[in-house]
Amino acid sequence: MRNVIWILLLFVLAVVAAGVFGRNDAVVTLYWAPWRLDLSFNVFVVLWLLLSVALYLTLQTLRTLIGLPRRARQWRIARRDHYAQRALREALALYFGARYSRAHKAAQRALTIQQTTPELSADAEFITLARLLAAGSLHRLQDRAGRDELLKQALASSATGGNGRAADEGVRLMAAEWALDDRDAERALALLAELPPGLARRTQALRLKLQAARLARQPLDALRTARLLAKHQGFSPLAAQGLLRSLAMEALDAARDADQLQRVWEQLDATDRRDAFVAAHAAEAMAGHGHAALARAMLQPFWDAPQARSPEEWQALAKAFARSLDGVGSDWLPRLEAATVAHPTRPELIYALGRALAQLQLWGKARQQLEHCADDPELPAPLRRDAWRCLAEMAEREEDWDRARACYRRAARIE
Repeated sequence: MRNVIWILLLFVLAVVAAGVFGRNDAVVTLYWAPWRLDLSFNVFVVLWLLLSVALYLTLQTLRTLIGLPRRARQWRIARRDHYAQRALREALALYFGARYSRAHKAAQRALTIQQTTPELSADAEFITLARLLAAGSLHRLQDRAGRDELLKQALASSATGGNGRAADEGVRLMAAEWALDDRDAERALALLAELPPGLARRTQALRLKLQAARLARQPLDALRTARLLAKHQGFSPLAAQGLLRSLAMEALDAARDADQLQRVWEQLDATDRRDAFVAAHAAEAMAGHGHAALARAMLQPFWDAPQARSPEEWQALAKAFARSLDGVGSDWLPRLEAATVAHPTRPELIYALGRALAQLQLWGKARQQLEHCADDPELPAPLRRDAWRCLAEMAEREEDWDRARACYRRAARIE
Protein backbone atom coordinates (compact mmCIF):
# COMPACT_ATOMS: atom_id res chain seq x y z
CA MET A 1 0.00 0.00 0.00
CA ARG A 2 2.81 2.35 0.83
CA ASN A 3 4.49 1.70 -2.55
CA VAL A 4 1.26 2.47 -4.38
CA ILE A 5 1.00 5.81 -2.58
CA TRP A 6 4.59 6.72 -3.52
CA ILE A 7 3.94 5.87 -7.20
CA LEU A 8 0.83 8.09 -7.18
CA LEU A 9 2.83 10.94 -5.65
CA LEU A 10 5.49 10.58 -8.35
CA PHE A 11 2.82 10.74 -11.04
CA VAL A 12 1.38 13.86 -9.46
CA LEU A 13 4.84 15.43 -9.30
CA ALA A 14 5.49 14.60 -12.98
CA VAL A 15 2.19 16.16 -14.02
CA VAL A 16 2.91 19.34 -12.00
CA ALA A 17 6.45 19.60 -13.40
CA ALA A 18 5.23 19.13 -16.99
CA GLY A 19 2.56 21.76 -16.51
CA VAL A 20 4.86 24.35 -14.89
CA PHE A 21 8.16 23.80 -16.71
CA GLY A 22 6.96 22.48 -20.09
CA ARG A 23 6.67 25.86 -21.88
CA ASN A 24 8.77 28.04 -19.58
CA ASP A 25 10.96 30.37 -21.77
CA ALA A 26 12.30 32.43 -18.86
CA VAL A 27 16.02 33.07 -18.50
CA VAL A 28 18.11 33.63 -15.39
CA THR A 29 21.27 35.74 -15.77
CA LEU A 30 24.03 35.65 -13.16
CA TYR A 31 26.62 38.47 -13.09
CA TRP A 32 30.05 37.97 -11.50
CA ALA A 33 32.29 40.62 -13.02
CA PRO A 34 33.78 40.28 -15.55
CA TRP A 35 31.69 37.11 -16.21
CA ARG A 36 28.10 36.69 -17.15
CA LEU A 37 26.16 33.43 -17.08
CA ASP A 38 22.79 32.89 -18.75
CA LEU A 39 20.69 29.91 -17.64
CA SER A 40 17.22 28.81 -18.44
CA PHE A 41 14.86 29.09 -15.54
CA ASN A 42 14.25 25.33 -15.46
CA VAL A 43 17.95 24.55 -15.21
CA PHE A 44 18.32 27.17 -12.48
CA VAL A 45 15.52 25.60 -10.43
CA VAL A 46 17.00 22.14 -10.78
CA LEU A 47 20.49 23.37 -9.82
CA TRP A 48 19.05 25.30 -6.87
CA LEU A 49 17.24 22.21 -5.60
CA LEU A 50 20.35 20.04 -6.00
CA LEU A 51 22.44 22.63 -4.19
CA SER A 52 19.93 22.80 -1.34
CA VAL A 53 19.89 19.02 -0.99
CA ALA A 54 23.70 18.89 -1.06
CA LEU A 55 23.93 21.62 1.57
CA TYR A 56 21.40 19.85 3.79
CA LEU A 57 23.25 16.55 3.48
CA THR A 58 26.54 18.25 4.24
CA LEU A 59 25.14 19.88 7.37
CA GLN A 60 23.62 16.61 8.52
CA THR A 61 26.92 14.83 7.98
CA LEU A 62 28.80 17.47 9.96
CA ARG A 63 26.21 17.30 12.73
CA THR A 64 26.52 13.52 12.88
CA LEU A 65 30.32 13.71 13.00
CA ILE A 66 30.28 16.34 15.72
CA GLY A 67 27.71 14.33 17.76
CA LEU A 68 29.59 11.05 17.54
CA PRO A 69 31.30 11.42 20.95
CA ARG A 70 28.01 12.31 22.61
CA ARG A 71 26.20 9.41 20.96
CA ALA A 72 29.02 7.06 21.90
CA ARG A 73 28.76 8.22 25.52
CA GLN A 74 24.98 7.73 25.47
CA TRP A 75 25.46 4.28 24.00
CA ARG A 76 27.92 3.37 26.76
CA ILE A 77 25.51 4.71 29.43
CA ALA A 78 22.60 2.79 27.92
CA ARG A 79 24.69 -0.35 27.81
CA ARG A 80 25.73 0.01 31.47
CA ASP A 81 22.13 0.71 32.41
CA HIS A 82 21.13 -2.45 30.55
CA TYR A 83 23.71 -4.46 32.49
CA ALA A 84 22.53 -2.93 35.78
CA GLN A 85 18.88 -3.70 35.01
CA ARG A 86 19.78 -7.25 33.99
CA ALA A 87 21.74 -7.75 37.23
CA LEU A 88 18.79 -6.48 39.26
CA ARG A 89 16.37 -8.82 37.47
CA GLU A 90 18.80 -11.69 38.01
CA ALA A 91 19.01 -10.85 41.73
CA LEU A 92 15.22 -10.79 41.97
CA ALA A 93 14.89 -14.17 40.24
CA LEU A 94 17.58 -15.70 42.46
CA TYR A 95 15.93 -14.26 45.57
CA PHE A 96 12.58 -15.86 44.71
CA GLY A 97 14.46 -19.05 43.93
CA ALA A 98 15.95 -19.08 47.47
CA ARG A 99 19.50 -18.58 46.11
CA TYR A 100 20.15 -15.82 48.61
CA SER A 101 23.94 -15.69 48.42
CA ARG A 102 23.88 -15.34 44.65
CA ALA A 103 21.01 -12.89 44.85
CA HIS A 104 23.06 -10.69 47.18
CA LYS A 105 26.03 -10.77 44.80
CA ALA A 106 23.84 -9.92 41.81
CA ALA A 107 22.24 -7.01 43.68
CA GLN A 108 25.66 -5.73 44.71
CA ARG A 109 26.81 -5.98 41.10
CA ALA A 110 23.84 -3.90 40.00
CA LEU A 111 24.67 -1.33 42.69
CA THR A 112 28.31 -1.19 41.61
CA ILE A 113 27.38 -0.57 37.98
CA GLN A 114 24.83 2.07 38.94
CA GLN A 115 27.05 3.95 41.37
CA THR A 116 30.18 3.94 39.17
CA THR A 117 28.25 5.56 36.33
CA PRO A 118 27.70 9.26 37.20
CA GLU A 119 24.81 9.57 34.77
CA LEU A 120 22.97 6.64 36.45
CA SER A 121 23.78 7.36 40.08
CA ALA A 122 20.93 9.85 40.30
CA ASP A 123 18.35 7.05 39.97
CA ALA A 124 17.56 6.81 43.68
CA GLU A 125 14.66 4.39 43.20
CA PHE A 126 16.86 1.82 41.44
CA ILE A 127 19.51 2.10 44.16
CA THR A 128 16.88 1.74 46.88
CA LEU A 129 15.40 -1.39 45.32
CA ALA A 130 18.83 -2.95 44.80
CA ARG A 131 19.83 -2.26 48.40
CA LEU A 132 16.51 -3.58 49.67
CA LEU A 133 16.96 -6.76 47.66
CA ALA A 134 20.52 -7.20 48.93
CA ALA A 135 19.34 -6.56 52.50
CA GLY A 136 16.56 -9.12 52.09
CA SER A 137 19.08 -11.70 50.93
CA LEU A 138 21.30 -11.01 53.95
CA HIS A 139 18.24 -11.27 56.20
CA ARG A 140 17.59 -14.76 54.86
CA LEU A 141 21.26 -15.57 55.44
CA GLN A 142 20.96 -14.37 59.09
CA ASP A 143 23.54 -11.61 58.53
CA ARG A 144 21.78 -8.99 60.64
CA ALA A 145 24.69 -6.53 60.79
CA GLY A 146 25.03 -6.37 57.01
CA ARG A 147 21.27 -6.27 56.60
CA ASP A 148 20.88 -3.32 58.98
CA GLU A 149 23.66 -1.39 57.24
CA LEU A 150 22.06 -1.89 53.83
CA LEU A 151 18.69 -1.00 55.30
CA LYS A 152 20.02 2.33 56.57
CA GLN A 153 21.50 3.05 53.16
CA ALA A 154 18.21 2.14 51.48
CA LEU A 155 16.30 4.51 53.78
CA ALA A 156 18.80 7.27 53.03
CA SER A 157 18.61 6.78 49.26
CA SER A 158 14.81 6.59 49.30
CA ALA A 159 14.64 9.83 51.28
CA THR A 160 16.72 11.65 48.65
CA GLY A 161 14.76 10.29 45.70
CA GLY A 162 12.26 12.62 44.10
CA ASN A 163 9.75 10.00 42.98
CA GLY A 164 10.75 7.01 45.10
CA ARG A 165 7.79 7.14 47.50
CA ALA A 166 6.73 3.57 46.76
CA ALA A 167 10.28 2.33 47.31
CA ASP A 168 10.51 4.25 50.59
CA GLU A 169 7.25 2.71 51.82
CA GLY A 170 8.50 -0.73 50.86
CA VAL A 171 11.73 -0.23 52.81
CA ARG A 172 9.87 0.81 55.96
CA LEU A 173 7.43 -2.09 55.80
CA MET A 174 10.22 -4.59 55.16
CA ALA A 175 12.21 -3.18 58.10
CA ALA A 176 9.23 -3.74 60.41
CA GLU A 177 8.67 -7.24 59.04
CA TRP A 178 12.32 -8.16 59.58
CA ALA A 179 12.16 -6.84 63.14
CA LEU A 180 9.24 -9.18 63.75
CA ASP A 181 11.25 -12.06 62.29
CA ASP A 182 13.94 -11.19 64.85
CA ARG A 183 11.27 -11.28 67.61
CA ASP A 184 12.09 -7.64 68.38
CA ALA A 185 8.62 -6.30 69.11
CA GLU A 186 9.78 -2.93 70.45
CA ARG A 187 11.77 -2.13 67.31
CA ALA A 188 8.91 -3.26 65.10
CA LEU A 189 6.43 -1.05 66.94
CA ALA A 190 8.86 1.89 66.77
CA LEU A 191 9.27 1.45 63.01
CA LEU A 192 5.52 1.14 62.51
CA ALA A 193 4.94 4.27 64.59
CA GLU A 194 7.15 6.23 62.15
CA LEU A 195 5.01 5.30 59.15
CA PRO A 196 3.02 8.06 57.43
CA PRO A 197 -0.69 8.05 58.29
CA GLY A 198 -1.74 6.77 54.88
CA LEU A 199 0.73 3.91 54.92
CA ALA A 200 -0.04 3.01 58.54
CA ARG A 201 -3.69 2.34 57.65
CA ARG A 202 -2.90 -0.18 54.91
CA THR A 203 -3.73 -3.82 55.45
CA GLN A 204 -0.13 -5.04 55.48
CA ALA A 205 0.93 -2.37 57.99
CA LEU A 206 -2.01 -3.29 60.23
CA ARG A 207 -1.11 -6.97 60.01
CA LEU A 208 2.45 -6.20 61.08
CA LYS A 209 1.21 -3.99 63.91
CA LEU A 210 -1.10 -6.75 65.09
CA GLN A 211 1.76 -9.26 65.16
CA ALA A 212 4.04 -6.78 66.95
CA ALA A 213 1.41 -5.96 69.57
CA ARG A 214 0.77 -9.64 70.27
CA LEU A 215 4.50 -10.31 70.45
CA ALA A 216 4.91 -7.39 72.88
CA ARG A 217 1.98 -8.75 74.95
CA GLN A 218 -0.16 -5.67 74.42
CA PRO A 219 -3.55 -7.31 73.90
CA LEU A 220 -5.59 -4.10 74.00
CA ASP A 221 -3.53 -2.52 71.20
CA ALA A 222 -3.67 -5.81 69.32
CA LEU A 223 -7.46 -5.86 69.77
CA ARG A 224 -7.85 -2.34 68.35
CA THR A 225 -5.62 -3.20 65.40
CA ALA A 226 -7.48 -6.44 64.75
CA ARG A 227 -10.77 -4.54 64.76
CA LEU A 228 -9.40 -2.15 62.11
CA LEU A 229 -8.25 -5.14 60.06
CA ALA A 230 -11.68 -6.72 60.34
CA LYS A 231 -13.23 -3.42 59.25
CA HIS A 232 -10.97 -3.38 56.18
CA GLN A 233 -11.86 -7.05 55.48
CA GLY A 234 -8.37 -8.24 56.36
CA PHE A 235 -9.91 -11.48 57.68
CA SER A 236 -12.90 -13.57 56.89
CA PRO A 237 -15.87 -12.80 59.19
CA LEU A 238 -15.49 -16.08 61.07
CA ALA A 239 -11.74 -15.69 61.53
CA ALA A 240 -12.18 -12.06 62.61
CA GLN A 241 -14.74 -13.04 65.23
CA GLY A 242 -12.51 -15.74 66.67
CA LEU A 243 -9.44 -13.49 66.69
CA LEU A 244 -11.23 -10.58 68.35
CA ARG A 245 -12.70 -12.91 70.97
CA SER A 246 -9.34 -14.49 71.79
CA LEU A 247 -7.61 -11.09 72.01
CA ALA A 248 -10.32 -9.75 74.33
CA MET A 249 -9.92 -12.78 76.58
CA GLU A 250 -6.15 -12.38 76.49
CA ALA A 251 -6.52 -8.76 77.58
CA LEU A 252 -8.77 -9.84 80.46
CA ASP A 253 -6.32 -12.56 81.52
CA ALA A 254 -3.54 -9.96 81.73
CA ALA A 255 -5.34 -8.20 84.63
CA ARG A 256 -3.75 -8.88 88.02
CA ASP A 257 -6.58 -7.79 90.31
CA ALA A 258 -10.24 -6.83 90.26
CA ASP A 259 -9.61 -3.10 89.73
CA GLN A 260 -7.37 -3.73 86.74
CA LEU A 261 -9.86 -6.25 85.37
CA GLN A 262 -12.65 -3.69 85.67
CA ARG A 263 -10.55 -1.09 83.80
CA VAL A 264 -9.80 -3.54 81.02
CA TRP A 265 -13.47 -4.47 80.80
CA GLU A 266 -14.44 -0.81 80.44
CA GLN A 267 -11.79 -0.27 77.77
CA LEU A 268 -13.19 -3.05 75.63
CA ASP A 269 -15.35 -2.09 72.69
CA ALA A 270 -19.10 -2.37 73.16
CA THR A 271 -19.14 -5.15 70.58
CA ASP A 272 -16.70 -7.16 72.69
CA ARG A 273 -18.75 -6.64 75.85
CA ARG A 274 -21.81 -7.92 74.00
CA ASP A 275 -19.98 -11.15 73.13
CA ALA A 276 -21.32 -13.87 75.40
CA PHE A 277 -18.02 -15.75 75.56
CA VAL A 278 -16.03 -12.62 76.42
CA ALA A 279 -18.53 -11.56 79.08
CA ALA A 280 -18.58 -15.06 80.59
CA HIS A 281 -14.78 -15.14 80.66
CA ALA A 282 -14.66 -11.71 82.33
CA ALA A 283 -17.30 -12.71 84.89
CA GLU A 284 -15.43 -15.89 85.82
CA ALA A 285 -12.22 -13.91 86.26
CA MET A 286 -13.98 -11.29 88.38
CA ALA A 287 -15.60 -13.97 90.53
CA GLY A 288 -12.17 -15.56 90.93
CA HIS A 289 -10.96 -12.25 92.41
CA GLY A 290 -13.78 -12.41 94.97
CA HIS A 291 -16.15 -9.86 93.42
CA ALA A 292 -19.23 -11.89 92.53
CA ALA A 293 -21.50 -8.81 92.38
CA LEU A 294 -19.35 -7.20 89.69
CA ALA A 295 -19.29 -10.51 87.85
CA ARG A 296 -23.08 -10.67 87.85
CA ALA A 297 -23.22 -7.08 86.62
CA MET A 298 -21.22 -8.15 83.56
CA LEU A 299 -23.71 -10.95 82.90
CA GLN A 300 -26.89 -9.03 83.67
CA PRO A 301 -27.48 -7.61 80.11
CA PHE A 302 -27.61 -11.15 78.73
CA TRP A 303 -30.30 -12.21 81.19
CA ASP A 304 -32.32 -8.98 80.99
CA ALA A 305 -32.90 -9.56 77.27
CA PRO A 306 -32.54 -13.31 76.64
CA GLN A 307 -32.12 -13.47 72.88
CA ALA A 308 -31.72 -16.52 70.69
CA ARG A 309 -28.18 -17.73 71.28
CA SER A 310 -26.18 -20.80 70.42
CA PRO A 311 -26.01 -23.66 72.97
CA GLU A 312 -22.31 -22.92 73.50
CA GLU A 313 -23.07 -19.30 74.44
CA TRP A 314 -25.75 -20.33 76.95
CA GLN A 315 -23.40 -22.91 78.42
CA ALA A 316 -20.66 -20.30 78.91
CA LEU A 317 -23.11 -17.83 80.47
CA ALA A 318 -24.60 -20.46 82.79
CA LYS A 319 -21.18 -21.65 83.91
CA ALA A 320 -20.03 -18.08 84.61
CA PHE A 321 -23.24 -17.32 86.52
CA ALA A 322 -22.87 -20.45 88.66
CA ARG A 323 -19.39 -19.30 89.69
CA SER A 324 -20.62 -15.84 90.71
CA LEU A 325 -23.51 -16.81 93.00
CA ASP A 326 -22.04 -15.45 96.23
CA GLY A 327 -24.41 -12.81 97.57
CA VAL A 328 -26.97 -13.26 94.80
CA GLY A 329 -30.36 -11.72 95.60
CA SER A 330 -33.91 -12.72 94.84
CA ASP A 331 -34.04 -10.00 92.17
CA TRP A 332 -32.27 -12.43 89.85
CA LEU A 333 -35.06 -15.02 89.99
CA PRO A 334 -37.44 -13.15 87.61
CA ARG A 335 -34.62 -12.78 85.05
CA LEU A 336 -33.74 -16.47 85.24
CA GLU A 337 -37.37 -17.60 85.10
CA ALA A 338 -38.03 -15.33 82.09
CA ALA A 339 -35.03 -16.83 80.30
CA THR A 340 -36.24 -20.40 80.95
CA VAL A 341 -39.72 -19.48 79.71
CA ALA A 342 -38.28 -17.88 76.56
CA HIS A 343 -36.03 -20.90 75.91
CA PRO A 344 -37.63 -23.90 77.62
CA THR A 345 -35.49 -26.45 75.76
CA ARG A 346 -32.15 -25.14 77.01
CA PRO A 347 -30.92 -27.16 80.01
CA GLU A 348 -28.23 -24.56 80.76
CA LEU A 349 -30.89 -22.02 81.75
CA ILE A 350 -32.65 -24.56 83.97
CA TYR A 351 -29.30 -25.36 85.59
CA ALA A 352 -28.62 -21.66 86.26
CA LEU A 353 -32.07 -21.21 87.80
CA GLY A 354 -31.63 -24.30 89.99
CA ARG A 355 -28.21 -23.12 91.24
CA ALA A 356 -29.64 -19.69 92.07
CA LEU A 357 -32.56 -21.26 93.95
CA ALA A 358 -30.12 -23.44 95.90
CA GLN A 359 -28.00 -20.40 96.76
CA LEU A 360 -31.17 -18.67 98.07
CA GLN A 361 -31.93 -21.84 100.11
CA LEU A 362 -35.15 -22.58 98.23
CA TRP A 363 -34.35 -26.28 98.39
CA GLY A 364 -37.55 -27.75 97.00
CA LYS A 365 -37.63 -25.63 93.84
CA ALA A 366 -33.88 -25.98 93.42
CA ARG A 367 -34.08 -29.79 93.60
CA GLN A 368 -36.87 -29.82 91.04
CA GLN A 369 -34.89 -27.73 88.52
CA LEU A 370 -31.56 -29.53 89.03
CA GLU A 371 -33.08 -33.01 88.76
CA HIS A 372 -34.74 -31.91 85.55
CA CYS A 373 -31.46 -30.94 83.87
CA ALA A 374 -28.90 -33.22 85.57
CA ASP A 375 -29.51 -36.12 83.18
CA ASP A 376 -29.92 -34.02 80.04
CA PRO A 377 -27.20 -35.10 77.56
CA GLU A 378 -27.15 -31.61 75.98
CA LEU A 379 -25.87 -30.16 79.25
CA PRO A 380 -22.04 -30.22 79.34
CA ALA A 381 -20.45 -32.80 81.60
CA PRO A 382 -18.97 -30.26 84.10
CA LEU A 383 -22.37 -28.64 84.60
CA ARG A 384 -24.14 -32.01 85.01
CA ARG A 385 -21.50 -33.07 87.50
CA ASP A 386 -21.98 -29.81 89.41
CA ALA A 387 -25.77 -30.29 89.39
CA TRP A 388 -25.45 -33.77 90.98
CA ARG A 389 -22.97 -32.44 93.51
CA CYS A 390 -25.40 -29.66 94.47
CA LEU A 391 -28.20 -32.23 94.82
CA ALA A 392 -25.94 -34.33 97.05
CA GLU A 393 -25.22 -31.34 99.30
CA MET A 394 -28.92 -30.61 99.64
CA ALA A 395 -29.53 -34.27 100.58
CA GLU A 396 -26.81 -34.01 103.23
CA ARG A 397 -28.53 -30.96 104.69
CA GLU A 398 -31.69 -33.02 105.03
CA GLU A 399 -29.60 -35.94 106.43
CA ASP A 400 -30.81 -38.16 103.61
CA TRP A 401 -27.52 -40.04 103.36
CA ASP A 402 -28.71 -42.64 100.88
CA ARG A 403 -29.82 -39.96 98.44
CA ALA A 404 -26.57 -38.05 98.98
CA ARG A 405 -24.46 -41.14 98.21
CA ALA A 406 -26.53 -41.85 95.14
CA CYS A 407 -26.06 -38.30 93.88
CA TYR A 408 -22.29 -38.44 94.47
CA ARG A 409 -22.15 -41.74 92.58
CA ARG A 410 -24.03 -40.23 89.66
CA ALA A 411 -21.63 -37.29 89.63
CA ALA A 412 -18.60 -39.58 89.70
CA ARG A 413 -19.84 -41.61 86.74
CA ILE A 414 -19.99 -38.57 84.45
CA GLU A 415 -16.90 -38.45 82.26
